[in-house]
Amino acid sequence: MITPFIILLLLSGPLALTYFYSRLTRQALHLGKPASWGLGLAFIFFFIGHFAKTEGMIEMLPSWIPFRFELVYLTGILELLIGIALFIPNYQVVASKIAIVVFVAFFPANIYAALNSVGLGGHQWGVVYLLIRGPLQIILILWAYFLCIKNYNKVLNSQIILVSPSR
Repeated sequence: MITPFIILLLLSGPLALTYFYSRLTRQALHLGKPASWGLGLAFIFFFIGHFAKTEGMIEMLPSWIPFRFELVYLTGILELLIGIALFIPNYQVVASKIAIVVFVAFFPANIYAALNSVGLGGHQWGVVYLLIRGPLQIILILWAYFLCIKNYNKVLNSQIILVSPSR
């Protein structure tokens, strides 16, 4: 079950790269944009999952839900649109807010899949999977709120103080 690690790498990668770049160039680090880019990459990854693993995604939904196939594609397209919007500065904050709504709205599907041991991306582990997915979902929500919304315009000064040897 490598998927949570891929998600965390995609999420944190742009922020880490931007941090190291700011340290090298001695420029201030703007948190919101690279944090939004990471969340955008995660959403594009989610989108790919909806189209690459459509049958598994359908199994994550209870059989009483109508148009499950279409719903999987529709939610995948929604995730793609959110992912793209997270790369456009004028839409990053609103896309982050929508992302939080999506994380909360889609989580029952993960609960259903775990309780029914659906064989997709760790869900076959049953309830144990929720011990991984639950905290990951919380991390994603907190990331979106604290880094992409609340601190969107926050700048961290990454000045490096060089100490010269005294003579």
